[in-house]
Amino acid sequence: MSNSTYEQGTIMFDVSSEMSQRIDDTMRRITKALMEKGYNPVNQIVGYIMSGDPTYITSHGDARTLIQRFERDELLEELVKRYINGLES
Repeated sequence: MSNSTYEQGTIMFDVSSEMSQRIDDTMRRITKALMEKGYNPVNQIVGYIMSGDPTYITSHGDARTLIQRFERDELLEELVKRYINGLES
């Protein structure tokens, strides 16, 4: 889970590398399950993160159960981190 600390009024989150790997593995499985059912993974995952409604994620392959193991802010942090790291490459 993410740790948060306050520094000069700003909340700082830190996701461990172990958590990062678990999220990575989980997102691969969720993406595969969504694609197998004919869904657009980007749209469905964004819908879930924005709303918190687990029905955006198929139950196929236990994807819905898997995604609910993480807090939405943990998923969002990992996705943003990867996006930013891609910009730096």
